[in-house]
Amino acid sequence: MTSFDSSQIPIAMTIAGSDSGGGAGIQADLRTFAFHQVHGTNVLTCITAQNTQGVTRVDAMSTESVAAQFEAVMIDMRIGAIKTGMLLNQEIIKTVTKKLVAFGFGNVVVDPVMVSRTGAQLIDNDAVKTMSDLLIPIAAIATPNRYEAQILAEMEIHTLEDMQAAAQKIYKLGARSVLVKGGGMTGDLKAVDVWFDGDRLEVLQTEVIDTIHTHGTGCTLSAAIAANLALGKSRFQAMQDAKNYVTEALKYALAIGKGQGPVGHFFPLLKK
Repeated sequence: MTSFDSSQIPIAMTIAGSDSGGGAGIQADLRTFAFHQVHGTNVLTCITAQNTQGVTRVDAMSTESVAAQFEAVMIDMRIGAIKTGMLLNQEIIKTVTKKLVAFGFGNVVVDPVMVSRTGAQLIDNDAVKTMSDLLIPIAAIATPNRYEAQILAEMEIHTLEDMQAAAQKIYKLGARSVLVKGGGMTGDLKAVDVWFDGDRLEVLQTEVIDTIHTHGTGCTLSAAIAANLALGKSRFQAMQDAKNYVTEALKYALAIGKGQGPVGHFFPLLKK
């Protein structure tokens, strides 16, 4: 029998909300970590009542609870990477940023959950500004969708050139790398993402998977990036491998519930 040293298992953290339907949020993040053989820890920011058809209620955790959860994990475990998802309000964003800075943690993937892929704003304007001013500047990788990139870059995005310009503008906010996601784009740009890290401006084309069951793709992508960073990969390689993971998960998307189902995180088991 091969010896197994569990003390060497990479550890990642998700700071995000709970999805009662299990499709997105910390549920998607922890599954993604597990299928990368990375131990997952979490800081819960809010609790949502939701299913495949939508969200019916959101309850925020107190900033004291958010801070305590973060500290409890950080003082005990060796965290390799952290991703942030739904932070919900200005106070939680400030608390999370303060704690990340206080612990000197820089390997942070920021999924700036501000606007849905359909263009609906999810947090108020004060929270958006705090995200832009405080959290984005400490991100190792920021992963805005089209509409979030429009807000952060303060410009309209309609073309590939717009996506490239937005990535460079968001980089100037302080993020060390930016991935502008094309899921909210139309036509030939729907499966196109743009990466910029100060040196490398890359246009990334992925396979288009014909499915309506895409719930949790943004959470899964940022979690997969964090997992790959925890595994010791470079930022660009972590992003590439994460995109491949999401593409495969979309091929095994789950047609569950009466609405938009989630991606199939456990595709590695189904493919055997």
